Amino acid sequence: MTLLLLAGTGEAALIARDLAARGQVAAVASLAGVTRAPRPVGLPMRIGGFGGEAGFRTYLQEAGISAVLDATHPFADRISHRSARVCRDLGLPYCQLLRPPWTPGPGDCWIMIAREEEAARHIAPGSTVFLATGRQTLDRFANLSQCRLICRQIDPPDGPFPFPNGDFLVGGPPFSVADEIETFTRLAVDWLVVKNAGGEVPRTKLVAARDLGIGVIMLARPAQPDGVERVQTVNEALEWVSKL
Repeated sequence: MTLLLLAGTGEAALIARDLAARGQVAAVASLAGVTRAPRPVGLPMRIGGFGGEAGFRTYLQEAGISAVLDATHPFADRISHRSARVCRDLGLPYCQLLRPPWTPGPGDCWIMIAREEEAARHIAPGSTVFLATGRQTLDRFANLSQCRLICRQIDPPDGPFPFPNGDFLVGGPPFSVADEIETFTRLAVDWLVVKNAGGEVPRTKLVAARDLGIGVIMLARPAQPDGVERVQTVNEALEWVSKL
C-alpha cells in the first residue's frame, strides 16, 4: 500500500511525521509549491501541481497510490473536489481532514462575507486593513483603493504590491498573541480580513484583534466535496490510515 498525503497544513506535517516515525505505511507527501522552501516532514515529498485532473489521475495510477488522505487547507477547495472525484472514479479510498471552522465568542466583532470583494462594503476609506488571506487573491481587494493595505506572506515578494496603496509584510508562523498585538499596534490596523481556516495556531490573530478592539471580516469557507469520508483531527486521520 502507498498513501498519498495531500499536505500544506500544520495537521499534514504532524501526520507525515507520525507516519514516518512509525514506518508502517509507505507514503508520499504532496505540496502545491506555494511556499518556496517547505520544511521537511519526514516523508518523501513531491512539490508542484499534477497538471490538472488528467495529470492527477495519471500520477495516482503510475505511482501505485492505494489511498489518498487530503489534509490541504480548507480553502483549497478545487484540489479537494478534484481529488475526491478522481478517487471515486478509480475506486481509491479517500478521506478529507477538515478542521472545524472558527465561531465568534464573547467580545469578538466579526462580519461574515462570502467573497473578498464584499469587504469594501464594511470598511471606511482611510482605514488600515491587514489582509491575512494570502497573495493569490489580492486582486479581489482592488476596490479598497482608498485604504492602506498590508498583506502578510511567508516568502519575500517576487514583485511589487499590485496596488499603490499596499505593502507586503514578510513573516513566518507561528505567531503568538503577543506577536500579533505588537504587529497590529505598530501598523495601526483598523480591520483584519481573514479566511475562516479554523485551527488553534492561526487563531492568535483573532484573539489579538479582539483584545485590541479591531474589527474582523471573516471570509466564509467554500463548499466542500459531498459524500466523502471526513475527519476533523490528526488522530482521527491517523486512525483512518491504520484501518486501510
